[in-house]
Amino acid sequence: MPRPVVLAVDTGVDDACALFLAALHPQLDLRAVACVGGNAPLHLVVANTLTVLDAAGRQDVPVAAGSARPLLENPPDARHVHGEDGLGDLDWPKSTRRPEPRHAVELLRDVLLDASEPVTLVTLAPLTDVALLLRTYPDVATSVRDLVLMGGAANAGNATASAEFNVFHDPEAAAITLDAAADLDLAVTLYGLDVFYEPTVTAMQARDLARGDCPAARLAGRLMQFQCERFGDPATIGDAGAVCAVLEPAALHTERLPVRVELGGSWSRGRTVVDRRSWAGDMTHDPHGRSPVEIDVALKVDGPRYAELWLDTVGGGP
Repeated sequence: MPRPVVLAVDTGVDDACALFLAALHPQLDLRAVACVGGNAPLHLVVANTLTVLDAAGRQDVPVAAGSARPLLENPPDARHVHGEDGLGDLDWPKSTRRPEPRHAVELLRDVLLDASEPVTLVTLAPLTDVALLLRTYPDVATSVRDLVLMGGAANAGNATASAEFNVFHDPEAAAITLDAAADLDLAVTLYGLDVFYEPTVTAMQARDLARGDCPAARLAGRLMQFQCERFGDPATIGDAGAVCAVLEPAALHTERLPVRVELGGSWSRGRTVVDRRSWAGDMTHDPHGRSPVEIDVALKVDGPRYAELWLDTVGGGP
């Protein structure tokens, strides 16, 4: 039976790559998509998400708009990475559909509570709505199989030298989500920058994909061509790797480690502090102690395998 999944996105280019994989792979049952402001303002995120799902032939998947801004901060975006429209400025025909009238938090709540089997929640965006969901409706935890979070890093950041963009965009939400997951005994995998850049597609592969027979392949190929032109050849499929991790976890090496989110600091706000010490000796000198939040942190990935999985799925189309 296909594995039920729900995605939380801020569709940009690599979120689109992830949406195509989740929407088209026969082993996944995409139940809903929740949109939050992040890579682009919320109205563009919603429009991009509907456009991608239309190209994938998945107009059946409900899409809802959620939080337009972080819990506390002013909303930065990443249109310098994803284009002014958040989708590579390709002038691709936009969807004429409208999103669900429900708020994204309500859509997530309803889909999870209505599920007859546990659902994997894959987050590819700032965690504002996920934090609100888990704290407002903690009973959804009984319907969550696990959380796969694209965000954070054990080493360097990208939004700043310390922080990865999704966590940096709303550090309080990330901290609340991890704390709530620990309270609710939810399994969490952190698919962060340590593996994010490894699955890549070449400009030639992107060109071949863009010449495909179906709209999904053509749009996905053009998005990867945009990535290759802007950032170099080859280009990462980025967030799509987190969906690959749901399909093929054996290709991902993780370690269970204590994690905290830095909420202060002039240079380190938004950093995921991954504690890789053994704790075998006397650590009582550490005034903070061991973090009560322990999750599976991705440290290595078979990048070519995930890239092949993505290309095979998206190139095959609906």
